Amino acid sequence: MRFVYFFGNGFAEGNGSMKDILGGKGAGLAEMALAKIPVPHGFTISAEVCDYYYKNNKTYPPSLKEEVEYNLKRLETTTGKKFGDKQNPLLVSVRSGAKISMPGMMDTILNLGLNDETVIALAKSTNNERFALDSYRRFIQMFGDVALGIDKELFEDKIKEIKKKEKRKFDHEISIEGLRWLIDEYKKIYSAQNKSFPQEPYRQLWIAIDAVFNSWMNKRAIDYRRINKIKESDLLGTAVSVVSMVFGNMGDDSGTGVAFTRDPSTGEKRRFGEFLVNAQGEDVVAGIRTPYPLDYLKQISQEAYDELLKIFDILESHYKDMQDVEFTVERKKLYMLQTRSAKRTAKAAVKVAKDMVEEGLITKQEALSRVSTDQIDQLLHPYFDEKAKAQAKLIAKGLGASPGAACGKVVFSAQKAEEIGSKESVILVRHETSAEDVAGMAASSGILTAQGGRTSHAAVVARGMGKSAVVGCEDIVIDYNNLQFSTNGTVVKEFDTISIDGSTGEVFLGEIKTLIPTGLDKDLAQILQWADEVSKLYVRANADTPQDAKVALEFGAKGIGLCRTEHMFFAPDRINIVREMIVAKDTQSRQKALDKLLPMQKEDFKALFKTMQGLEVTIRLIDPPLHEFLPQTDDAIQEVAKSLNISVDELKSTVKSLHEFNPMLGHRGCRLTITYPEIAIMQTKAIILAALELKAEGIECFPEIMIPLVGIDEELKYLKNIIKQTVDDLMKQSNILLKYLVGTMIEIPRACAVADQIAKEADFFSFGTNDLTQMTFGFSRDDAGKFLFDYLAKGILKEDPFKTIDTQGVGALMKIAVEKGKNANKNLRLGICGEHGGDPESIEFVHSIGLDYVSCSPYRVPVARLACAQAAINRKAEKD
Repeated sequence: MRFVYFFGNGFAEGNGSMKDILGGKGAGLAEMALAKIPVPHGFTISAEVCDYYYKNNKTYPPSLKEEVEYNLKRLETTTGKKFGDKQNPLLVSVRSGAKISMPGMMDTILNLGLNDETVIALAKSTNNERFALDSYRRFIQMFGDVALGIDKELFEDKIKEIKKKEKRKFDHEISIEGLRWLIDEYKKIYSAQNKSFPQEPYRQLWIAIDAVFNSWMNKRAIDYRRINKIKESDLLGTAVSVVSMVFGNMGDDSGTGVAFTRDPSTGEKRRFGEFLVNAQGEDVVAGIRTPYPLDYLKQISQEAYDELLKIFDILESHYKDMQDVEFTVERKKLYMLQTRSAKRTAKAAVKVAKDMVEEGLITKQEALSRVSTDQIDQLLHPYFDEKAKAQAKLIAKGLGASPGAACGKVVFSAQKAEEIGSKESVILVRHETSAEDVAGMAASSGILTAQGGRTSHAAVVARGMGKSAVVGCEDIVIDYNNLQFSTNGTVVKEFDTISIDGSTGEVFLGEIKTLIPTGLDKDLAQILQWADEVSKLYVRANADTPQDAKVALEFGAKGIGLCRTEHMFFAPDRINIVREMIVAKDTQSRQKALDKLLPMQKEDFKALFKTMQGLEVTIRLIDPPLHEFLPQTDDAIQEVAKSLNISVDELKSTVKSLHEFNPMLGHRGCRLTITYPEIAIMQTKAIILAALELKAEGIECFPEIMIPLVGIDEELKYLKNIIKQTVDDLMKQSNILLKYLVGTMIEIPRACAVADQIAKEADFFSFGTNDLTQMTFGFSRDDAGKFLFDYLAKGILKEDPFKTIDTQGVGALMKIAVEKGKNANKNLRLGICGEHGGDPESIEFVHSIGLDYVSCSPYRVPVARLACAQAAINRKAEKD
């Protein structure tokens, strides 16, 4: 079995389609080599070796050593240099690269092959002693950190010491004597850590290969895969690319850069990138120096700059996607080190997908698959109120690297962000972030760094996560020892609140009022229009007020799938009338209270119907148990008793009589209206009168009355007869005919089992998956949080069943209900209105079992529209 693939000089043994085994980096290098794009020569060790390594107690396939040595000899032949040679040494980089891009998560080692003898040879062969010594000190530092686990801060402290001594600002300004001192000091660090720096290049190589494979299972890589929902089962592991070094640190005619073929923040079709003179690639990514804009490359070499722009066009045309490239210029000659599909903000993802369809590069369906539902969610992130922002104290300004407004308490470590980020909003403030910070970044609302550019680690990872980020904010001086930063005379301590604007790069003291976007910009509107064209499901919204309904319409909802009428009862002008109904001693007194509520509910429904402009509106009759409307504390009981003109004892007696051991399984939903049918009659009147009055004005309405908590067909039959009689009487009185439906919410396991019986009485089923999940598992929605975290952490559950439908249990019941219901009533309409209606994985499942629509919160409507389209595309791909 083959494990190593060579590339270089217009030749490659692999290609871009082999990401599974070559990783994104190796596949990209091979593909660029085949396209005759200038890349340094090298070879890639397959990700299959990583898989073997972990399955065989961290050992390698027997043939691997021979294959690596053979390809190293080929590399010597093509480069004209020899590994470990004392005249013209070959140096290599050892880089990780998985099928799915994981920026900065796994390890890379540069300048491998240097030792006390080859560094002298490198200085002579290049006639550049400073370059050789700089490369050696970099290698010793990187090898110690990555391969041997020596704390990198020990090395950084020495760099700070020599720069202070020589009064230098940047690493590349350190003198030759300073570099010699650094190398000696670095070796002492090894000794102090009981480590030894290996002088033998082959030993260096195999230790580095070990380190890269081991990094596949380090904490930051595992955290990244968890945070980004990358399944281990979908990947073999990381590949290892061994590539001949090209040097951007050879002087002022050399440099290194990172670039994007389009703007990764906005998606605009403009070249975007950054370039550092006399530097190596890690300097840009780590944010050690704030780089120049990409155009600065013209000052080094106009020819290299022009060639780079041509390569951009070739890569976009070839890959049909926006690319993120790394490149090095060595003495004015350009080399491409990597190309991959670029991480981008949500706004950029949408714009690039839309533009590439219009440019003829991709199809509409490819565009829909390129944009993720998480990115749509990110587009609805808060932004600062302009008036509040104008009044806020601006304390610093950096580079806006990832859009969005974020407010939170300042923390200075990823660990602290992890500890408190789940409880309150935090802003992670660092000199620069590194791969070790990824879990803390995920827990933060925003990221602020003092160093680095728009292609630094902080910027790239924040964009991928949808976090607001400001980088390269050189106005701030961070003091980790005292847990504070200062800027222009202002001192900000840990846990002080700041606000950052990831679009403008501004940093403010204190919290600024934020707003949530409404409506869709033209690019997103176009993408979602294409989504609607391919979707089998359509999207409604859960909305109780005209305001919610208006937002839902702006986001493209095709109706209301759930209006919770009880929410209308809690308004200050109504709650006491509801309580008057509850404490009533007889039907007549209860009816008197209901008569007061009727006109109020009718006006609510008129406003809702009018807002929805003739679309379907599903209204659920009262669902919660009555005790929820009554006061529970002694002080509140005294106050309410007085307002109802009854004694405290009488109200206490009512409260006590309504107490239930498990109210979620008690006297609620249809059970309540069967006991008190006058409530169902009042609500039906309010719904139908509102619709009839609007129809008389020429406004079409399509009410759907939903009866909750049905588990027995006779429950539905009893209430449906009452509703039908009420509606018939009202239509007869008004002499207006009205289309309406009566259905039920399927939220009890028994209802799924007898769905064929219930379907004979129902016009529609709407799955209330919150309660259905609760009753199927026997987990309380309100209390499950006490143990669900442990279940997820220990692998007892793979997903929170209240977030994503449990397809094996709850889903199996839903499937039974769909099949039985449809068999009994071929015209039965099927939907879902639980919280799962906005969850993409759940949407994919309900598409597969044949539902007609999903209903979710108004702000999830755009997410659901895209998810419905992706479910249809994925299903079609499976069949094809």
